[in-house]
Amino acid sequence: MPHDFDAAIHLTPLGEHRFAGATHPAYANMVGPYGGVVAAALLNAALQHPQRLGDPIALTVNFAAPPADGGFEIDARPVRTNRSTQHWSLTLSQDDGVAVTATAVFATRRQTWSAPEAAFPPGLPAAADLQRLKMPGLPAWTRRYDMRFMPGEAPRMGEGGAPQSLSRLWVREEPPRPLDFASLAAVCDCFFPRIFFRRGTPAPVGTVTLTSFFHADAALLAAQGERHLLGSAQGQRFRNGYFDQSAQIWSDDGQLLASSHQMVYYRE
Repeated sequence: MPHDFDAAIHLTPLGEHRFAGATHPAYANMVGPYGGVVAAALLNAALQHPQRLGDPIALTVNFAAPPADGGFEIDARPVRTNRSTQHWSLTLSQDDGVAVTATAVFATRRQTWSAPEAAFPPGLPAAADLQRLKMPGLPAWTRRYDMRFMPGEAPRMGEGGAPQSLSRLWVREEPPRPLDFASLAAVCDCFFPRIFFRRGTPAPVGTVTLTSFFHADAALLAAQGERHLLGSAQGQRFRNGYFDQSAQIWSDDGQLLASSHQMVYYRE
């Protein structure tokens, strides 16, 4: 049997630039499907397109409306191909029109001078030393991830707010699955909304736009395999119905694999 994630992002070619897919109940969210798996399905359309060049380095997903449960179509078109970069326009549509738009940039990487600047957080306990998060009543998609928060950094719903929204956790797919670009795109959205941490109470929320940058190549993802990733996320500003949050995804040996930034709508 295929992994639920592979079933959720499975696409059937319909002709030039067009693919058919369907939402999967294992990745249901409060309304419609989990945004991370929607982003992964859109990226997958470009990944399996016969005109694809290189590997993804950036993906921006704009949620014009919450996708409904059921079937959808993706239009994936390379709008320009240069010597080392390829630019994509992606659209997810359902019966009532366009639900999600996206752009992606693919590139062929070459060996050049390279250096890290962001630092892997020091002194954190290993995934094996932490308990998996168990919170009854969470949407189905959360059970598709093994989440292990650092001590004191899990959301404390109903216990009052916190002065800041930083949280760090070890995370991997459940059941385990080898990391690839599609699953990396999905895990960039695995962080609970930062307003839950600041206020300690649930609120209607929805991602409006999510941009992920992929710093890893295929070889680095293959080396990570099925092991836990370290995720770190923090909000920066909550104001008049919108907030943003930045995140980083690290390999367990300290390699920065991806970074992301999103703007989220909230309502009191």
